[in-house]
Amino acid sequence: MGISNPFFNHRAGTPLNETLTQWGPTYLFICLCFFAAESWLYFALSESSRWHATLGKRLLGLYVADAAGKPVDFWRASLRFCGGRLLAHVPVLGGYYFVIDCLCVGLTPSKRAIHDILSGCLVLREGAHNSFKH
Repeated sequence: MGISNPFFNHRAGTPLNETLTQWGPTYLFICLCFFAAESWLYFALSESSRWHATLGKRLLGLYVADAAGKPVDFWRASLRFCGGRLLAHVPVLGGYYFVIDCLCVGLTPSKRAIHDILSGCLVLREGAHNSFKH
């Protein structure tokens, strides 16, 4: 679309050039959709894989399970993503949601984030009595 140079060279306070005016909103929407889809696939595929965790969770010895402690499938991992990280992509609202979600983990007795409650998931520590065999 020829938008890269006008987009990256634009300076605050100057009028938008014709390319940015015409293609800017579409370009930003496509970028947002790409990053949301890429993020969804990373989290859903990782958490429903043999590891049952993203790389970060794996390094910390954590994994994602359903309420019974069993592995989650791709669709439950997708629901977990939609109830949490997808909402974090929403401009303005996403930042507030992220903060509230983190506070829930630290302040609620169950130590579960909103997206875990909505999806019926738990984040468990490897080696605990409730872990499952790989």
